Amino acid sequence: LAFGQEINDETFAICKADMLIKGNDASFIKDGNTLTEDQFEKQHFDYIISNPPFGREWKNEKAAIEKEAKKGFAGRFGPGLPRVSDGSLLFLLHLISKMRPASATSDGSRIGIILNGSPLFTGGAGSGESEIRRYVLENDLLDALVALPTDMFYNTGIATYIWVLSNHKPAERRGKVLLINASDLHTPMRKSLGSKRKQLSDEAINEIVA
Repeated sequence: LAFGQEINDETFAICKADMLIKGNDASFIKDGNTLTEDQFEKQHFDYIISNPPFGREWKNEKAAIEKEAKKGFAGRFGPGLPRVSDGSLLFLLHLISKMRPASATSDGSRIGIILNGSPLFTGGAGSGESEIRRYVLENDLLDALVALPTDMFYNTGIATYIWVLSNHKPAERRGKVLLINASDLHTPMRKSLGSKRKQLSDEAINEIVA
């Protein structure tokens, strides 16, 4: 089964229609604000992927998010809150809260999320961003960071990164983070689509995965 939540009505409808056309169960594709209207409260998943908006402020959701944060680790934002001007790390914490704990009967979960550079370096020691990063690293959740080429998205040319997280790393990967620089592995598109001018070939994708 596939589960998903999307705030944009058009994107939500396209996803739902695509599921139906392919004969899949679309009843678990929900609409709503991920940060304030968690449609899958207390549920956990094996594989989780997300492409949240880059640098989206959350002042309009401030009251609901701060209320959730007061729950501590019983809620989704236990490690801390980033600055109001950029909610990227809130989406990351939301995904982490959906990880299935690794156990004798479960292999745990893996996450893939695309973020811009801001979550990597904004906020000094003791800030919300720093405390979130510290939580991720001290709990050995970050498996790999992949630096992507610029000009990969329709509406922006900025540098972006794939964060790969896991709560069931094999023994040889524990305590380590793999850094992959794929910024030069792009091929040009024959025709640009907005700001999207580059793409990853099958060969480049295979090289990154390897």
